[in-house]
Formats: sequence, structure tokens, C-alpha cells
Amino acid sequence: MNADPNLPEIQSVAAFLRECLPFGDLPEATQQDTARRIQITYLRKGEQIRASSAPYALRIVRSGAVELRSGDQQLLDRLGEGESFNIHGLDVGSEGVVAETIEDTLLYQLPRASYEALRAQFRDFDRHFHSQRNRRLRRAARYRPDSNLLAQPLANHVTRNPLSLPPHTSLQEAARAMTEWRVSSLLVKDGEHLLGIVTDRDLRSRALAQGLPLQNAIRDIMSPQPKRIELDASVFDAVLMMTREGIHHLPVQEQGKVVGIITSSDLMLARQNDPVYLVQHLSRQQDLQSLAAITASLPALMVQAIQGGMRAHQLSRVLTAISDAVTCRLIELAIERLGPAPVPFCWLGFGSQGRGEQLIGADQDNGLLIDNRASAADLDWFRQLATFVCDGLNACGYPYCNGKVMATTERWRQPLSEWRRTVDDWAFSPTPEAVMRVSIFFDLRSVYGDARLCDQLQRHMLARTRRDSIFQAALAANVLEQTPPLGIFRRFLVERNGEHRDEFDIKKRGVMPLVDLARVHALAHGIPAVNTRERLQQLVDARVLTIGDGRNLQDAYDTIQQIRVENQCRQVSAGHSANNYLNPDELPDLERKHLKDAFTVVHDAQEALRSHFRQGF
Repeated sequence: MNADPNLPEIQSVAAFLRECLPFGDLPEATQQDTARRIQITYLRKGEQIRASSAPYALRIVRSGAVELRSGDQQLLDRLGEGESFNIHGLDVGSEGVVAETIEDTLLYQLPRASYEALRAQFRDFDRHFHSQRNRRLRRAARYRPDSNLLAQPLANHVTRNPLSLPPHTSLQEAARAMTEWRVSSLLVKDGEHLLGIVTDRDLRSRALAQGLPLQNAIRDIMSPQPKRIELDASVFDAVLMMTREGIHHLPVQEQGKVVGIITSSDLMLARQNDPVYLVQHLSRQQDLQSLAAITASLPALMVQAIQGGMRAHQLSRVLTAISDAVTCRLIELAIERLGPAPVPFCWLGFGSQGRGEQLIGADQDNGLLIDNRASAADLDWFRQLATFVCDGLNACGYPYCNGKVMATTERWRQPLSEWRRTVDDWAFSPTPEAVMRVSIFFDLRSVYGDARLCDQLQRHMLARTRRDSIFQAALAANVLEQTPPLGIFRRFLVERNGEHRDEFDIKKRGVMPLVDLARVHALAHGIPAVNTRERLQQLVDARVLTIGDGRNLQDAYDTIQQIRVENQCRQVSAGHSANNYLNPDELPDLERKHLKDAFTVVHDAQEALRSHFRQGF
């Protein structure tokens, strides 16, 4: 098509190329010149293009659809409008690749000389075509800490209303109070007047090491007239003062009145994307309201972490660690109220919490595993524990499970012997309901208590499922119920009406099919890991999956999760609650391409699963 670039048909081609990857990133003058060099080919349904007979060119689907198949007829890809391929590049190392139109198709062809000139001139253009489809999924990015931390206001990180005691308080009373408050220091005050500060180190070095009687007053060991800092200072000001003075606890004042305290641990906690310090802060809370106040900030934490460069799989570990900490603290508060547990027990996390893959908005999936020695009276204690903890989790933003998979349901609060019997019943009679529940239950982990109970249950579970091909087939059939939302021409399938019109549920249609795939293979081969990425790696190590298949599935999982999390960040930033519905038209072109590639990987893996368990079906 060597014609006047101002002709309407040339402008039409240029406008189309601007919407196609990677042409849209080329300079406008280059787009115009490329459009002028395009050749147009029309193919009827069923026609084929082979490297051995077709001219070398980059082909772009203007309308219609094309399938790429290997020499043994394995489907490699399915391309629709705006997608491109070079049959000669695909044929290298995979003899016999053929492109076949599956409907009447109009192709734009860019001749070899023009195509290679663009690759030589534009690095990103070349990189797009150099990488294979699945390798383009890998968008490795390293975590970047928040460089603005030191400029943050100190007021954001101060512990308000710190523990304070009068100077005549005994050492024993002070130690008891610090233990109950779960703090490492206290302020010594006479009314509103600050006299000094006592820290864990003071108790060790000035009291215990010196052999002072426990009845001595804390005035004997306090550090008098401690340094202070103003509430309107920055984190940098606090770090500088604590470094210069060699101290780890700094009272904070406003208009001459002490209003809080900042510690070295609090400053580390200011790195909110590090779960170790946030977990430490949660473990200090004395009531449900304080826990809920902290978890209310999790959506903002998610946005900050992702904007700071954290990847989705790292964020899910952080959020799971936080939910674990909330659960553990609620259990401890319940035990303070109910008294010690009558027999050993284990609080189980199921589903995304069990896998270490929780994100914002996750509901509760939990259970109680109790020692077989429990009596009927003991079981009532655990009922009260479950009620307190599940109600507390709901108040902290972890809503009740719609399916009642919670420790408050008697079926999910049983001695070990009953849990084992339940597993046997599910395996013996794999009804659709049983299979659905197993999908949640088999992703289990000990969150609190005697982890040996959980280990015993998991060993029984793996032994039971590994030798039962019919049960494995039932699990596989359940996996195949949900397929990625791609149509036959690689077009996204979205809701056509209702609240979520033009959207699809990326968790239900993208994440869970891949999670379910990894679970079925793991259970069938006795793999103990429950985290999806760890399952995929252990399946590769056990040679259940090839290195290439395992890597592609992990890339697909990471891609889908990253797009899911970034979409939730946009929802939160816009003032909405985070959910799992995604409008693909709102994604950049490159992300849409990545998402289609990831869904294609999942679809192909589902077809392989269907073939593997066909005899069981």
C-alpha cells in the first residue's frame, strides 16, 4: 500500500495500528509510515498459513480470528482483532507451526524489511516480539521501600495514652502492669507532671541485676527528666534525637503536656508494609475496639504498599500475617475472659488464610481442632471461644462466611477423631456439596495452638486422598466448573446486565481456577504445601509438572493476582470498597494482553487436567 499518506484508507490503517500492541507506543510519524507499508490480505475460513510457503511478514488480525497450532495439532494460541503473529518466528524450534483461520479473516501484513527495521530501531518493539507469550507474563519488580518515611508526621506513629504510674508504685506492680499492657516502658508521673521513665532495660539492669526488693518504688530505678519531642515533629526528628541520645523510648508532648510515647519499635512500625512491626503493634492491643481501629487502615496500607512497589504475592503474605495476628490476639483476649483451655486445641485457617494468600475483603474461613480428650463440658468452652473470636473478626473487617465455614458451626468445631471421620465421609461419598467444602478445607494451616494436631489431620487427609482416584476425579470435575472468562476469539466474557455489567469476577474466574488446579495435583501426589506458589514449585520438584509448565502457571497466577490487586487499589483510591469485579476495558492495552495470556495458560492447564483424570471421570 504505497500511496499518499493523507488518503482516508491510510489514516484508517494508522488509527487501527495505534490501538494495537506494540504499534501504539511508536512515534506518530513512524505509525504513519508503517501504515503506508501495510499490505492487506483476505482469507476464507479454514485457510492456512505455513512458514514453508507464506512470505515472511508480521500479520495483524484486522477482523476475524486465527488459531496457531503445532505440528502435532496442539493449540498454541487463538488470536482475535488487533493481535499479531509472525509464523516464521513461531516455527523456529517448533517445526510445523501452522496458522489457520477459524472464520473469514482480514489480515494486515507488514513485510519483512519494514518489520525488521522497526525491531532494530525500537527496543521495546523488538522486546515485545522477541519474548514468547508466557514469558511476557513475567513482569519482575523488586520491592521498593517508601523513601518518604522520614518526612512523615510523627503524630501518625505515636502511641497515645501510654501506661503511666505514680512514683511510689512497687517494682512488682510496675512489672505486672507492663506485662498486662504488653509494653516495654512506662511513664512515672505525679498527676500530669512527668518525673521519669522506666523501661524493660531499667528493670533488668537497675532492679533485678542489683538484687533490689520487689517492694521498692519505681522512683529508685527511673531515668529522671527524660528527653521529650513535640507532637508536630517529623519521623526524621525523632530518629535523629533517639540516635544522638542513645535512647529507645521518647515521650511526646503537645503544648507542654505529655500526650504519648514513641519507641524504636514504633518507628520501625512506620514501615507499614513490613508485617513484623504491624503484628507487634496488634499484639499489644487490650480490646476489640483497638484491634478494629488498626485493621480499618488496611485498605490504605494496601494502596501504599502497591504504590511503593510491593508485588501481589508479597502483599498477600503481609495481609495474611495481619489477619493471623488479629486472630491470635482475639483468642488470647477470649482466654483471659474464659480461663485456660481445658485441653489442647488448634485454631485452623482455611481457604486464602490457610494458603497465606489473603487480600482485602476476605471473609472468614476457620475451624477448631480439639484434642480427643475433651469432655462435653470442655466442648462448651470451645463454643464460647469460637463465638468470641468469630464475632471479633467480623468487627475487625473479616465478615462472617456466607457458607458458615467457621468455628461457630459445630461441624467445623470438633475433636481430631471427628475431623478424620469427616474426611473419610467426604472421600467415600464425594457429593458436589462435599467437594465444594473440601476445596476450602484442604487449604488448612495452624494459626494458633497445638500445631501437631493440624499436622496429624493433614497427614490423614493426604493419605486418604492420594490413594482415591475417584475422589481425585470428583475434585478435578469441580475445578473444571469454572473456566477463565475468555470467548472463542480471545474476547473477554463479561456480565451483560445487572450491577456488574461489563465486568467479570477476576477472583472467581481467574484466581480460583488456578488455585484449584494446584490443589488437585498436590492432593493427588501427596504434596503437603498449601500456598499456591509453593505447591507449583513442589509439583515441579516432584516432576508432576514440567519446569516450563510450572513456570507458566506461576507467571499466570502472579499476573492475575497483580491485576486484581491493582484494580482494588484503584477502587479504594476512588473512595469505594475493594471487590473482585474488573472491567477489562479500563485496563491499559498491555495489561489486557497479559491477562488474556494468563487466562489462556489456565485454560490449557484445565484441558490437561481433564485429560489426566479422564479415567476417573
